[in-house]
Amino acid sequence: MRIGLIAIDGCFGSAVASVIDILRVADGARGDVDPRIDPIELAILGPKRRVTTTASMTLSVDHPLSECAEFDVVVVPALGTLTAAATNDALQSRDARSVIASLGRLDDATTRIAAACTGVFAVAETGRMHHRRATTSWFLGPEFLKRYPTVALDLDTMVVVDGNLVTAGAAFAHIDLALSLVRSISPDLAQHVAKLLIIDERPSQAAFVAYEHLRHEDPIVVEFERFVRARLDEPFNVAFVAQSLGTSRRTLERRVRAALNLTPLGFVQRLRIERARHLSATTDLTSAEIALRVGYANAETLRSLLRRERRRS
Repeated sequence: MRIGLIAIDGCFGSAVASVIDILRVADGARGDVDPRIDPIELAILGPKRRVTTTASMTLSVDHPLSECAEFDVVVVPALGTLTAAATNDALQSRDARSVIASLGRLDDATTRIAAACTGVFAVAETGRMHHRRATTSWFLGPEFLKRYPTVALDLDTMVVVDGNLVTAGAAFAHIDLALSLVRSISPDLAQHVAKLLIIDERPSQAAFVAYEHLRHEDPIVVEFERFVRARLDEPFNVAFVAQSLGTSRRTLERRVRAALNLTPLGFVQRLRIERARHLSATTDLTSAEIALRVGYANAETLRSLLRRERRRS
């Protein structure tokens, strides 16, 4: 498999380094796992001969962006930005526009595209994510949805595969992205590499999502979260909550969906699960007692939701 890793000035240094290291370890270890596994050839693609990452790491570029189509997989790492405004500015840079144009010319039938963190924005700019599933940095979810409203964004999942498109979450999800590419070559090789590098399985971003950060710009959703967090042990009625917040049910549902890509009930269930997991890890309460504290009269209902969340992960 020929894998081309795109790098431009200012891209996230640790992201690029982790992809390089994992893929090179995989190539070096493939003979120990199965001699029949084909070589993994990694090359750096870029708009100029040398690029410098955020960690001041200088990379020599092996191929120009015009040769992207010659690779089986093209990887787009993080742009090195941490805010919506900075990401939007980065997408307008000359180098980023060159990357976007090169990605737009790729043939879906012959080249897979893998991207993580803010690199997913660059892929979305091409329009090829229209009505497809993807993930990105959880804290940039609202901006991503605003900019690309037709993408089915899944902020819980660490790596999302939709056909020939592979996307991953925030910066260190590049590790998961690289392992996913190795897994597509050989599951045994991916497992071996994970053991060699002591990489724990992290199938979900949910544990890292701070919902209050996701939608801090929407005051109605801020108040909604505060209201329900203080009453997680009470029955949930969206009409009652909307009335208590001085808005309509339809407005509340629309604003929560726009900010979090969840229904109000779905969001409350996530908060209850979050609280239940915390209580389970930090107290000696029984399952029944925890269930009551998060609004479920029946402990089995809570266990069923937890099992469903694990399957979704």
